Amino acid sequence: MANLIALTPCADLLPVEIGGLTLTEVLVGKLTSVAPFSGRQDDVAAALGQALPDCNRRIGPVSWFGHGTWMVAGDIALNGAAAVTDQSDALAIVQIEGAGVEDVLARLVPVDLRARTFAENHLAKTMLGHMSVTITRVGPHAFEIMVMRSMAATLVHELDVAMRGVAARLIKT
Repeated sequence: MANLIALTPCADLLPVEIGGLTLTEVLVGKLTSVAPFSGRQDDVAAALGQALPDCNRRIGPVSWFGHGTWMVAGDIALNGAAAVTDQSDALAIVQIEGAGVEDVLARLVPVDLRARTFAENHLAKTMLGHMSVTITRVGPHAFEIMVMRSMAATLVHELDVAMRGVAARLIKT
């Protein structure tokens, strides 16, 4: 009989620290996609104890996830007001932070993530290299990036290369 060991999506890949930037795995526990049934958005909001975020926004543990769908971190009970799908094992989430984080992401993402246009709790569904990702600004110099679990190693590799490039540029100047 085989002994199976549960591993996180970024097991043995993180943390990475380069040039004042850090890349760490975010473990949220339960992660659920929520799609309210027609006319039931207010019921879902009441069950969650908060308003559902607008397009491209996050409020607390609830993130807009596109086309009438939200992603909720933590345990929820919606009493039949929505279609729900457990996404806990389907996604990898990393946090990248530090001075120069916007320069790192500018090498990989076709979205202006500078603070003047992309404030805290703003969210974008975009591409990072060739991967579909969801990026959320979680602090002045910090972002969370969510990707399908199967792309976790590629995400870490792409961010590592970009972090090294930005760090090397800072050393030369």
